[in-house]
Amino acid sequence: MRKITLLILHCSATREGEDYTVEDIDRWHARRGFGKRGIHIGYHYVVYRDGSLHTGRPLEDEGAHTLHHNAHSIGICYIGGLDRNGRPADTRTPAQKAALLQLLSDLKKRFPHAIICGHNTFSDKDCPCFDAVGEYRRLQPDPPPAGG
Repeated sequence: MRKITLLILHCSATREGEDYTVEDIDRWHARRGFGKRGIHIGYHYVVYRDGSLHTGRPLEDEGAHTLHHNAHSIGICYIGGLDRNGRPADTRTPAQKAALLQLLSDLKKRFPHAIICGHNTFSDKDCPCFDAVGEYRRLQPDPPPAGG
């Protein structure tokens, strides 16, 4: 297994209320030249609007979601991120919020030192269109003790 130091949250940059699937994202990413061995989707997990969790790229494989950080991260995408007019917005449904919290909690048990952040931490983008660092602060690793 790869050494995982980051859990990076993304949005699909699709309009509020519209449903898309892992297969849709796989096609989008294939057009952009992502992937190998028939798997093009750059994310490891996708959370649909109904809160269901779907796998994309296997965890053992490097993602294609955050330039210069794919080798040591897990990419997690929720469907949405744009309001009905196409502007960046936190469009997560209550079911998506619950599913993301559960997924991140589970991943933190497996990768306790991994830091949770949004794609916007590494890129001049709005993605994931909410403050991922602030929202999941309580799941972050404890800082080392002072003077230690």
